[in-house]
Amino acid sequence: MKFRLVLFRVLVFLIIAGAGIRAAQNISLNGGITTQPVYVPDAARQNQHLSVFDWDATMKTTNVPAEAASAHLVFYFTNKATQVVIAPVTNIFTVVSNVAPKLSTPRLSASSTRITTVTNVAWVTNSIPTPVVITEVHPSCGCTTAQLPPLPWVVAPGTNGQIGVTVNLAGKFGTIVKTVHVATSEGTKDLIVQITILPVSMTKLTDADRMRQMEIAKVDRQAVFKNDCASCHVKQGEFKYGKDLFDADCGICHEAEHRASMVPDLHNIKVPTNEEFWRTWISHGKPGTFMPAFSQGDGGPLSDMQIASLAAYLNAAIPSKVPPKQFQ
Repeated sequence: MKFRLVLFRVLVFLIIAGAGIRAAQNISLNGGITTQPVYVPDAARQNQHLSVFDWDATMKTTNVPAEAASAHLVFYFTNKATQVVIAPVTNIFTVVSNVAPKLSTPRLSASSTRITTVTNVAWVTNSIPTPVVITEVHPSCGCTTAQLPPLPWVVAPGTNGQIGVTVNLAGKFGTIVKTVHVATSEGTKDLIVQITILPVSMTKLTDADRMRQMEIAKVDRQAVFKNDCASCHVKQGEFKYGKDLFDADCGICHEAEHRASMVPDLHNIKVPTNEEFWRTWISHGKPGTFMPAFSQGDGGPLSDMQIASLAAYLNAAIPSKVPPKQFQ
């Protein structure tokens, strides 16, 4: 009876041990069972990259006629600001290994379990659309204004906007460049406008037109500043000084390719000249001739400062051909 009990216990132990050996034979070559991974984000070393507004252009140009009072341009943009977060992520795997039992004599040892943790690090990139706040807009000078909603202006992700720029052209000529500085919560941008003010288009006169105007000037030498003549003899010289003023108001007659015989050649004046000589002639003209008085006090279009700049330019550009000592 006692022998049977011992034999039964040995048989049960062998069955359990055999099951353990079979299980050990069925595990993977790595000798373990892998559990579900656990992700542990690590934001301590994240980097941020930001792209902000997508502008249709950051510099715009336009041409305007000489009589234009202002110029207006519009800059369009789309908020494509994206916060790009690049962060390391720790990937933890838990491996459970069942170690095959070792048989010994005279006793058998039971199987054991081994738990191993494996850690991997991977970099994960995540893009997040973000709003941008326009905080300040500063034109480069007082003649330039910007048109936009009240500040601060919050531009939602993916939405469009526009900033208008208007430049007052009073007193300006030629090509001018202005800037508008835009400050946002994510950086700054300078918008540039270039405006070319076209010269006054001069009407080509026929011989009959010239004869008609000469007859008018015989009666009123100031007629060149009136009606259709003003487009050439007034508009061209507005807000100009020195050489620019000479080219606009004086050169059209005195430097013309087909200069009329009654218009004197300024490079061959037969009397001594100086700055005062030019100032007097420009201001008051010469009664009884076609030379008008350009001074505003005499009904002309030029200010005292313009006349002074013109006289200084002529005195330097066209030196006197007659020595003063010949007239002492």
